[in-house]
Amino acid sequence: MAFSEFQPLNDKSLVDYIKATPSLSSKLKDHLDNLTIKEVGDGNLNFVFIVVGSHGSFVIKQALPYIRCIGESWPMTKERAYFEALALREHGRLSPDHVPEVYHFDRTMSLIGMRYLEPPHIILRKGLIAGIEYPLLADHMSDYMARTLFYTTLLYRNTTDHKKAVAEFCGNVELCRLTEQVVFSDPYKVSEYNRWTSPYLDSDAEAVREDNALKLEVAELKSLFCERAQALIHGDLHTGSVMVTPDSTQVIDPEFAFYGPIGFDIGAFLGNLILAFFAQDGHADEQNDRKAYKAWILRIIQNTWNLFHRKFIALWDANKDAGDAYLPAIYNNSELQQLVQDKYIKELLHDTLGFGAAKMIRRIVGVAHVEDFESITDASNRAGCERRALEFAKLILKERRKFQNIEEVVSAVQQIQ
Repeated sequence: MAFSEFQPLNDKSLVDYIKATPSLSSKLKDHLDNLTIKEVGDGNLNFVFIVVGSHGSFVIKQALPYIRCIGESWPMTKERAYFEALALREHGRLSPDHVPEVYHFDRTMSLIGMRYLEPPHIILRKGLIAGIEYPLLADHMSDYMARTLFYTTLLYRNTTDHKKAVAEFCGNVELCRLTEQVVFSDPYKVSEYNRWTSPYLDSDAEAVREDNALKLEVAELKSLFCERAQALIHGDLHTGSVMVTPDSTQVIDPEFAFYGPIGFDIGAFLGNLILAFFAQDGHADEQNDRKAYKAWILRIIQNTWNLFHRKFIALWDANKDAGDAYLPAIYNNSELQQLVQDKYIKELLHDTLGFGAAKMIRRIVGVAHVEDFESITDASNRAGCERRALEFAKLILKERRKFQNIEEVVSAVQQIQ
């Protein structure tokens, strides 16, 4: 079978594709009989096949020309697979312990072959719903974010190389526009795609659409998202884009990658942890009130930011003579260097809080919700959890500049009842 033009694959045609592709068949030691193929794509956009043979395994991810969770009525470029492969390779080079290896990319077929993260790896979001603690999560995620973000900024790169990289990823504009729509636009207006736990949150959704102060802050965040090419960001770094075991953390699915504001990645991750925190009451039962687990989530939020801060600054200190952002001939004394770093991190914290809050709001009154809440079967209980999360997100989005450290943020979370 020829694969010179795009075609969606199925279990049968995928076997033919593997046979015709040495970079994949070699991963199975060319033992292609009795392959086990399972389509597991439970996300919004793509086909995902797990391929397991007697001598090896891998995952095949294929982008479709539409949004899978909506259907062909919402077209979407297949080129997103190209940018995902680019980002996986670049982030994998910078953080090899936390990004699965890419074995194969086919631009015509919009297809990526990569390492299969075998059990007991599970999606972090599912682990959070189940109440599982991951002792290395904060250390691993802070390391991944510090390395992938620092090394793709002007703190490390010269402007020529940076602009070339920015220009390359500008081609991912359709995915960026999708983010602009679902994060920064739709939740604040009447949209056919919006949904919420009705009728319990009807007035809450309306309040979001009528909140002028909230809209002013969201406009500023949208401007930052669209205009600030700060670093190569993952672009969709929620808890569904991380696979974990107690001793392994792997970041997947960077198809939204582009050069954007650092705080968008950190905010997405921390914001989704806060959603998980507020969802815990909906998963509590007589055997487990989830209070200890809620305290663990707050420690992870605090430790992730503080470890990121420490590691990012350590990379900056170790590479002070690199990059075009702060030339050594100008920023030539320790006092000035400290002032620069303090200002940078303070602004980054505020960006992180703003973007994190926007990501939270869109998961409650926008198009794509999160399993943390959706798996709470009692609608009234679910709405109560969502309302508390929404209340916190609105507070943080509007007042983010008042917070000086992550400890104050955690304290604010605890005060929402």
